[in-house]
Formats: sequence, structure tokens, C-alpha cells
Amino acid sequence: MIKQFTVITLFPEFISDYLRIGVVGSAVDKGIIKLNLIDLRDFSVARNGRIDDSSYGGGPGMVFAVPPVRAAITSAKINASGDSHVMYMSPQGTCFDQARVEDLRDLEHIIILAGRYEGIDQRLIDQDVDSEWSVGDYVLSGGELPSLIVIDAITRTIPGVLGSDESAKNDSFSNGLLDFPHYTRPAVIEGAQVPQVLLSGNHLEIARWRRKNALGRTYVERPDLLSNKFLSDGDRELLREFLQENDFL
Repeated sequence: MIKQFTVITLFPEFISDYLRIGVVGSAVDKGIIKLNLIDLRDFSVARNGRIDDSSYGGGPGMVFAVPPVRAAITSAKINASGDSHVMYMSPQGTCFDQARVEDLRDLEHIIILAGRYEGIDQRLIDQDVDSEWSVGDYVLSGGELPSLIVIDAITRTIPGVLGSDESAKNDSFSNGLLDFPHYTRPAVIEGAQVPQVLLSGNHLEIARWRRKNALGRTYVERPDLLSNKFLSDGDRELLREFLQENDFL
């Protein structure tokens, strides 16, 4: 099954330029995913091509109107095979994290609505949108960047996209932890050395070091990730070692 993404946006060139390169571009070239871009202005019902209007009740900013957005969503569903899931990117949405990536990965066709201005008519959210997502507690100028984040994050988890499927499994957050530190040649730069265990060739010790440092880095940088995570007795011992070695205890 080819994973399909459709982005409904006022700026399709913003999306297309990015999606030609890197991991996502490679996945398109391999035929693993298919990308469709819909220019919302093509569905305007106004002579001047407008797709928005002022907000009832007054106030600054414009709101995407129901008719053009609903028509664009309908078109996206008609032109794609399989079931469609409509996502709307907004500051009010559920936080998009790695666990959500795993939940969304198996959907056949994801339609992403990239909002602008003050957002979209609430009736669209109530009747046409299946899920609402946020990429962080801040406001961006539009939903294009969040749309790219969603596509990139989901695509890299699809088998065959990365050079090794193990790469995705070892990414930060994939196991609920931040990634461990990485090093490459040369082994010594201006007196700074690669940890000796990584040069030992002892794969069990290397795995232990990596787990310990992933736990430690998460504890120091993102303790919130550990608050609801079950840690085995072995993990607790590794974390204790890390904290002692780095003078946190």
C-alpha cells in the first residue's frame, strides 16, 4: 500500500520545494509515498478568489470560510484511493509527538489542512476535521511548517524509507527517551576523546553505555519524559551510575 498525503494550502510551492529533497523526496522517488498539493484558492466561490472573511463578533484577522475548504477536502477524498483522515494544524490541537506518529502511520490517506490568519470556521472543525494537532505551544504564521513536520515524522517511520529500519527505531523519542550521544572519526580532536567504551568493540558494553546515556540525557534535559515511564531495576541502576559519574549525586 502506498501511503498518501494531501496538503490543502494557500502556498503549495512552500510545501513542494521542501518535499523534493531529503528523506521525503527519496520516499516519493521510490514510490513508497504519494504527495498531493491542493491550492485552496482553486475552490474559491468568490469572483476575486477570496477564501476567507471577517469573523462574526468583530476583531482583527480573517477566517477561512466553509465552502472553499469543504470543497477542497471533498476533492482530496475523491482523488485518492482508500480511507481518508483529515488533520487540521492549529495551536489548539493535541500535541503532536512520537507516540502520535506511531498512531497515524498506518492511515492510508492523510489530508492535512494548513490554516492561516485566525484559523478556520469552527463548523469545519466540528463536521469535516477528524483530528486537530499542534506542534508546540507557540503560534506560527500558518500551518505549512507544521504540515511538513507531520509528513516528515510519519514518513521516516515507514519501512523502506530510511537506509536502515533500525535508524527510526533508535531515534530520540521512539522508545520514550532522548537519543544517546554520537561520535565519529577522528577519535581525538584537540584533546577531546571519544569515550573508550565505543572503541572497545564490546557490543554489550556499548549497548549498556548507550542506554545509560539515553536515560541520563533524558533525566537532565527532559525529566517530564520519565515521569510516566516505567523503569526497570536495571534502568534505575544505569541512571544512578550516570548521575554519579556526572556529579549529579
